[in-house]
Amino acid sequence: MNKKKILLVEDDQVLAGVYKDRLDLEGFDTLWVENGEKALAEALKYQPDLILLDVMMPRVSGFEVLDILRNTKETADIKIIMLTALSQDKNKQQAKDLGADDYLVKSQVVMNDVVDRIKYHLNKQ
Repeated sequence: MNKKKILLVEDDQVLAGVYKDRLDLEGFDTLWVENGEKALAEALKYQPDLILLDVMMPRVSGFEVLDILRNTKETADIKIIMLTALSQDKNKQQAKDLGADDYLVKSQVVMNDVVDRIKYHLNKQ
């Protein structure tokens, strides 16, 4: 069986390491990049099944990445979960308007919640 591929986009190296280790343990093929520019390049090359996308990153924000991915034919159908510190409704609405499949606030979820949401979205494919 092919492993599902997850592109993890997170500029916090420690947090990214924790997520990558857990996702690998769950049986996913996980690729980590630390900024939006690399995320856009890798989304095309790596062809992930799902992208776990931070919002607040240097240079290119997660919202900009989401917008570009949704408007690029090759990446338009990839499942995208925003994982962010931004908890305001306006941020959630912006993510929804741009086409995010899910929106998780880091302070409101634990690792198991994130894994459960990933599995939920991947099983809908």
